[in-house]
Amino acid sequence: MGVVIGTGVDLVHVPGFAEQVQRPGSWVDRVFTPGERRDARSFLADASASRAAEVASLAARWAAKEAFVKAWSESLWGSAPVLAEEIHHLIEVVTDAWGRPRLILHGEVRQAAGDVSAFVSLSHDGDYAIATVTLTRPSS
Repeated sequence: MGVVIGTGVDLVHVPGFAEQVQRPGSWVDRVFTPGERRDARSFLADASASRAAEVASLAARWAAKEAFVKAWSESLWGSAPVLAEEIHHLIEVVTDAWGRPRLILHGEVRQAAGDVSAFVSLSHDGDYAIATVTLTRPSS
């Protein structure tokens, strides 16, 4: 499994996040990949689900991106940040056939983070979505 080098958690207020999602041209349009949007919409396949379920799913994915940044920042404690703030679009939440999430890093984030594995857990209930991320590196 490797050595734990960082942990992060983030909590998102879903109604506040929903307001941002509804604004045309908001930052939300730039941070989610087509796959993340598709996975969030997959909740709508159930007739009892609503747009609220899609937004809550996106909020949990935003929390995962933020939790990754916090875990990575923790792993660099005492060192300057290696990238600018605008990296969330390079952190992607993917799911397997059973809906289990995993983080995939792209571009300069993948390059700068090096040989890390990111383990993620997502949840949403009512007005809140939460994610935790644990980063590991291979043991030496």
